Amino acid sequence: MTSRRLRALAAAVILFATAACSPDQADDGRVSLWHGYTDAEADSLTGLVEEWNAANPGNQVELVFNGGNDNALQKTLASFVSGKTPEIAYEFGSSVTPLARRPQNRDLTDLVRSTPSFAWNDFFPAVREASTVNGHINAVPALVDNLALVYNKQLFDAAGIEPPTPDWTWDDFRAAAAKLTDSANKQFGWAYVNDGSEDTVWRFLALLWQAGGDLLTPDNSKSAFDSPAGLSAMNLLHDMAVQDHSVYLDTGDQGYLNLFNSGKIGMLWTGPWDLGSINDDVSYGVQVLPGKVTHATVAGPDGYMLFGADSEKRAWPFLQWLLSPEIHLRFALETGDLPLRESERALPEYQQYQEKYPGTEVFVDNLARNVTKARPNIPQYSKISQALGYAVQGVLLGRFDPREALDEARREVDLALEGSR
Repeated sequence: MTSRRLRALAAAVILFATAACSPDQADDGRVSLWHGYTDAEADSLTGLVEEWNAANPGNQVELVFNGGNDNALQKTLASFVSGKTPEIAYEFGSSVTPLARRPQNRDLTDLVRSTPSFAWNDFFPAVREASTVNGHINAVPALVDNLALVYNKQLFDAAGIEPPTPDWTWDDFRAAAAKLTDSANKQFGWAYVNDGSEDTVWRFLALLWQAGGDLLTPDNSKSAFDSPAGLSAMNLLHDMAVQDHSVYLDTGDQGYLNLFNSGKIGMLWTGPWDLGSINDDVSYGVQVLPGKVTHATVAGPDGYMLFGADSEKRAWPFLQWLLSPEIHLRFALETGDLPLRESERALPEYQQYQEKYPGTEVFVDNLARNVTKARPNIPQYSKISQALGYAVQGVLLGRFDPREALDEARREVDLALEGSR
């Protein structure tokens, strides 16, 4: 993870040079919206912006592709130096806190609360929490996802295993993974992204919460994961990967879906983004994650942030329209992204959405039922993720004892939190 921070710093330097001389910024009174969408999302957003511009000649929006959402934070920071800052920028949820402390950021709390028609409480709790830092709304929701269990029905039938149910326990899950594993044919019961990144960590967080644990204390002042719940989660990963050999460890977050499509992996813990890439000849099902105490999952909400002194006046009308239930459901119908609001489920087009994207209803239900906790919006989260990612990766590879890995991660996290006070 240290190398990732160094790469991020290098990227910021490169992106500053790009932003400083880039001709793609709006300087003609238009509202610039930076985004990293590609494929269906890019096409849908482009169409919606064109529709808005046709109906609002006095308040035009210009889309600017920022090179990819993975680099959104670095490019936004670089824009503060270059002076070519967007009015609206798509940002990962993990970027909201560091950007909220910047003077260019617009605190949206009063704006949101003084606009009853925006219906803030209609957004699912997970997206509201990810947009809020220390009680202040610093972003409006742009995207939300979460993890569920996606399984290959054909492999389950071949192994004589009943499909997963909403009541599945960790024991049920482990037993099924072991039965689905065939080392001679390089077939695995489950896959886990094990590159030490946040993709590694948020799967562990789901396990931690399922066991009844917490990442930090309620005031975010100390770690809380070095607990019986944390040890249960680490032990499950260790036992499935090292003892059962039922887990395919994906070190680059690239191979698991190809292997699932080729019938070499029986189960994934993944999100709605993968459903559209499952081959037509693969019969799959979607179920909530197994549980020990609860069936908790973890969400990864992103948001639109506003920058600049006048951005609220110019950008707010467009964002209200873009994030209205009817317009956002159109976006979801075109892309497969999840609804952001509870009210979207009551619209007539929602039935069409469910039919077009089988299995998404589980992910949507998760937002209301099983997304019960969120990753903390604090500046130290990147260091917390680094420590846990390293610990989980070592446990899955059999290099670390689960107890010792938790202890070391706790020490690192507590030092990071102590240093911030």
